[in-house]
Amino acid sequence: MDRRSFLKKAGVAGAGAATAAATTLATPAIAQGNMELKMVTTWPKNFPGLGTGAQRVADRITAATEGRITVKLFAAGELVPPFESFDAVSTGTADMYHGAEYYWQGKHKAFNFFTAVPMGLTAPEIDAWVNHMGGQALWDELSAQFNIKPFQAGNTGVQMGGWFAKEINSIEDIKGLKFRMPGLGGEVLRRLGANVVALPGGEIFPALQSGAIDGTEWVGPWNDLAFGFYKVVKFYYWPGFHEPGSSLGVGMNKGVYDKLSKADQQIIADACMAENNYMYSEFVANNGNALETLVNDHGVQLREFPEPVWDAFGAVSEEVVAEVADGDDLGKRVYESYLKARQAAGGWTKISMQAYTIARDRVLGV
Repeated sequence: MDRRSFLKKAGVAGAGAATAAATTLATPAIAQGNMELKMVTTWPKNFPGLGTGAQRVADRITAATEGRITVKLFAAGELVPPFESFDAVSTGTADMYHGAEYYWQGKHKAFNFFTAVPMGLTAPEIDAWVNHMGGQALWDELSAQFNIKPFQAGNTGVQMGGWFAKEINSIEDIKGLKFRMPGLGGEVLRRLGANVVALPGGEIFPALQSGAIDGTEWVGPWNDLAFGFYKVVKFYYWPGFHEPGSSLGVGMNKGVYDKLSKADQQIIADACMAENNYMYSEFVANNGNALETLVNDHGVQLREFPEPVWDAFGAVSEEVVAEVADGDDLGKRVYESYLKARQAAGGWTKISMQAYTIARDRVLGV
């Protein structure tokens, strides 16, 4: 699919709309017992993995209810600017959103934990935390303050460290960079001397092309190839300290959700869980071939962050993430629960998946 079509349809992001009272209820279109729900997204229309993942959620709900509940998707900018998706659902302008929860950190910094935080959980680990280790209850409590019911609905896996116009040989090379990175990862780079901006996906390539930014992170090879960043910058760094397993979310207006039958609530939960699994496997399936294309066909220079740079990322990351606990009691409880999950799940990851893949690579070179 042509990159320009993505950017053309992405819309222009604006600052978040004024927050309305949490008691505001959406009014979905209802006719002859059927309901049409409006889903807004932070993604360009039909963008591989992200935009198409949102569409799959909408289609699953529509199919599972045999059209009793029809979910109509609006890509970024079609109904509201991408970064206003949360407010649109909170106030009832829309009924659902599909996006990345760390985009809402201006509402509460704890939202970061439900997408990704620096040096945080991998995709399987965040699933374990949300589904089995108390994460969902905390997320429900947090989102309910804004009249929203949240669900996991996608994961991109470990992300790349980003695209740079020059090589990164020391932490000095970070200083002064104009770099696109959202979430707490952006705050880490800011404290290391970068000038950090948050842009929705559709605005990244034009910003690179114009020189408004010197570099960017986005997702990984599959999505980065589609956006054509290699046409402007050539140094591609790994791994991404900032997003080790980026969970994507569906948020539903709580007033609308609470009026649904238990059966329909379960259908929505199941549709989101199905997409959570499907999207992750889709990124794993496509990133390898896309990376080969970037390197072999487009001359991209693949680089690993030097250890001193990575160590600096790690030290500042721990400080930034811990500060979320200082905000209020809920932030403290989310942080402590997440930290406990990282310790427990991480210990198992080390002697299972990590140990196995290192050993496999040593023997087979895979």
